[in-house]
Amino acid sequence: MLVVGIDVGSLSAEAVVVRNGELVSFSILPTGADSRRAAEKAFALALARAGSSETEVSFAVATGYGRVNVPFADLQVTEITCHARGAFHLYPDTRTVIDIGGQDSKVIRLDEGGAVIDFAMNDKCAAGTGRFIEVMARVLETDVERLSALAAGAKKTAAISSLCTVFAESEVVSLIGQGTPRGEIARGLLDSVAERTVGLVNRVGLEPEVTMTGGVAKNEGVVRALSARLGVPIRVPDEPQIVGALGAALIAWSRVLKGSP
Repeated sequence: MLVVGIDVGSLSAEAVVVRNGELVSFSILPTGADSRRAAEKAFALALARAGSSETEVSFAVATGYGRVNVPFADLQVTEITCHARGAFHLYPDTRTVIDIGGQDSKVIRLDEGGAVIDFAMNDKCAAGTGRFIEVMARVLETDVERLSALAAGAKKTAAISSLCTVFAESEVVSLIGQGTPRGEIARGLLDSVAERTVGLVNRVGLEPEVTMTGGVAKNEGVVRALSARLGVPIRVPDEPQIVGALGAALIAWSRVLKGSP
């Protein structure tokens, strides 16, 4: 029995294929300007990697900001629920989920059964998100992958006081003009992302164990800065970017088991 979860975010679209309750394949593609097309391509690629076809899919669940643009989905579920479900499946002792995506960040508190009991979300501003990091990497004339390495080699941290992406960009340009080493600026930027996220954690309350999901979880600098500020280790799945889609697929699987139409 085959089910699929689709997570359509602002920067990327992920699809996960689950067969008989087990993950068998996934895909990650840029969303681009057409979220519907991105969802269809991610869906087709994940199925191809599973050696399956669309006719074999029993149920599909869509999540993410673009979930309303997934025509083949049987159900739409919020990303809060899907990231919680995916993180809890991977680490059943998870009590706090930190998800930093392309244009928003979320902190989710779970009970011992994996149910959501509280959450806080920053969806009004791109500060502290993947888009923020992407913009700042471009200003520093590097890429997102190199930003952590730059920060790790710095002996000091350049203070970045602006939370707004536009103002922070101006601040970075000014620091570059003053001759501040790029590594120190990178470290300051990643620290500012961590600080922003800690504010969300404080709103819902921290309870170990902590699992981090979303594309920014691939940035070791952010994970290190967050762990240091929270005073707890942070676990990152092997592929944190697909956790929302995995949660969606698991919800689809539970619907099939219950005989949902």
